[in-house]
Amino acid sequence: MKHFLIYFTAICLMAVIAVFNFTLFFTGSHNDSFFTQNSVSIRHTDLPAGTAAPTADNIATEIKIDAPVANQVVSSPLEISGQALGTWYFEASFPVKLIDEGGQTIAQGVATAQSDWMTTDFVPFKAELNFTAPSSTIGMLIFSNDNPSGLPEKEKQLGIPVRFNGVQQTPVKVYLNNSGLSNNSTDCSLVFPVQRLITKTSATARAALEQLLSGATDAEKNLGYSSSINSGVKINSLTITNGTAKVDFDQQMDYQMGGSCRVTAIRAQITQTLEQFPTIKKVIISVNGSVDEALQP
Repeated sequence: MKHFLIYFTAICLMAVIAVFNFTLFFTGSHNDSFFTQNSVSIRHTDLPAGTAAPTADNIATEIKIDAPVANQVVSSPLEISGQALGTWYFEASFPVKLIDEGGQTIAQGVATAQSDWMTTDFVPFKAELNFTAPSSTIGMLIFSNDNPSGLPEKEKQLGIPVRFNGVQQTPVKVYLNNSGLSNNSTDCSLVFPVQRLITKTSATARAALEQLLSGATDAEKNLGYSSSINSGVKINSLTITNGTAKVDFDQQMDYQMGGSCRVTAIRAQITQTLEQFPTIKKVIISVNGSVDEALQP
């Protein structure tokens, strides 16, 4: 019996230490309280004396995460979706952030309502976070209700533990059209950079060009960005010699091409995406080996 009691006490002590370390790990503070339920961490901040704290059960029934699932390996861009009660939103959104093992924020953004949020029912949301993969292999995705009152008793958070694959990423720019940023200019060569994250590679220029050919993301489209390049275009080859990049595309690049303005915009998108790299000073574009026939209005 004595050995059993010693063993039981040791197990309980280890459990208490584990919970304590988990709290410190994800909050970095002794002043926050986390509940863990079904691999989901739920937090409330210190509350005024006599104020009832939201329970784990209550918060877990107010927001449902469809993607990612707990402990999923995530990469950038991270597509997030789920449902939350209308009370979590303010002006159709609420904050979401991604932290690493040390509790440092590596990405933050907003979850946007996909239907009318002025309700007490569940409202679907989507979000997208771009981030550079940290050196750690674990982290947490944290959802916070939008709390314009600033009152701590109204603050709620739900965290989903995630994992990183440890693949290093690097930022590149791709150049897109945006009529809102061009101020109604008639200059068709005006294109604007957006940042993308790619897996670190020695062929960075080709990877950036492939990102360009993928078109604008949904998040970028919401900000007014678009691409003049046909969807489905493939790169036949890309060579860089003495500062000149020669890029050859398949016939999809010229499919139903029309209008000199569009041609100018496409050339600007490709050229500026490649010329962001200091080793490239000039870009020559061809389609199926033909320079003269490429991108003709």
